Amino acid sequence: MTEISRRSLVGLGLALPVLSQLHWAEATAATATGPVQIDYNESPWGPCATARQAMQAGIAQSGRYPYKAQYRLIDLFAEQHGLQPEQVQVFCGSKLALQHAVMAFTGPRSLVLAEPSYEAPAEAAQGFGTAVHAVALDKRHAHDIDAMLAADANPGLIYLCNPNNPTGTLTPRQDIERLLARKPAGSVVVVDEAYIHFSDAPSCLDLVKDHPELLVLRTFSKLYGMAGARLGLAIGQAPLLQKLELYDGENVAPASTLLGGLASLEDPNVVPQRKADNARLRDQTITWLGQRGWHCTASQANCFMIDLRQPAQPLVERMAREQVLVGRVWPSWPNWMRVSVGDEADMRRFREAFARVTAA
Repeated sequence: MTEISRRSLVGLGLALPVLSQLHWAEATAATATGPVQIDYNESPWGPCATARQAMQAGIAQSGRYPYKAQYRLIDLFAEQHGLQPEQVQVFCGSKLALQHAVMAFTGPRSLVLAEPSYEAPAEAAQGFGTAVHAVALDKRHAHDIDAMLAADANPGLIYLCNPNNPTGTLTPRQDIERLLARKPAGSVVVVDEAYIHFSDAPSCLDLVKDHPELLVLRTFSKLYGMAGARLGLAIGQAPLLQKLELYDGENVAPASTLLGGLASLEDPNVVPQRKADNARLRDQTITWLGQRGWHCTASQANCFMIDLRQPAQPLVERMAREQVLVGRVWPSWPNWMRVSVGDEADMRRFREAFARVTAA
């Protein structure tokens, strides 16, 4: 059944409490005695207070299909970003949307992406026997647009994560616009904005209206702290989004997840407060490392990488023995270690453990 016909069945939007009027608050993160989990780019704060209340309310509504809440979420996001509702599609996490894009737009045609970057699209492509062209980041640790265009004359999909995971670095908007202008006809560009809320970079959402082969991904897993609830959005022109549905029909997220996403979008304090807290803790840590001779990437996300000037994996393992879990090592950057940004206590324990293991 199409989205329009389902909308006609459910009628007007779901009546929800005015969650945006409730006080926004952070949650307490890990205890001082448990392991520090700064290895998966998760939020140390979890869902905001209004989202938690909405998610609890969603339990009672879970006996019904949550189409009303899903359409409310689509309509609100579209309104906030000057989009049409048919340009927004809900997925159970943006990773699922990305995997569907790989299936829809590659196959006999290749995937082009940066290295190092988020591995999910390459893993999905390799699982289907699709050729993958991995192009090194440039000297600024941005996507090398010219090299990506030269990697294949006719790729099916070109993937950019901006800010990039694992480096946290930005690719300038004008470079992305140049890619869109010069790419071959029929090649789809995916811009993954999982970390855009942490940065000062302009979003590419406004480019969707003029580029029928542009897909932008958003997630609630990072700044909004809903990694365990699985909620993501794919934004593109309607014919492009319809091609993603061929692999899973119409996606419907759980009621609690959708209500938590709605409450997060309605709360005006979540993004600026968490962006500021993340930037402060990230930059303090990078400054501390720099004062001790360690070079880090110029991150605008909730993760950064440290050049250890030696194989990084042994140090990752020593940090784990100190009960501080840090990110994995990318094969193309074997001497670099990724660190996610946690809360105040997390980053203090990271500094203490890092000082011990590097002094050994």
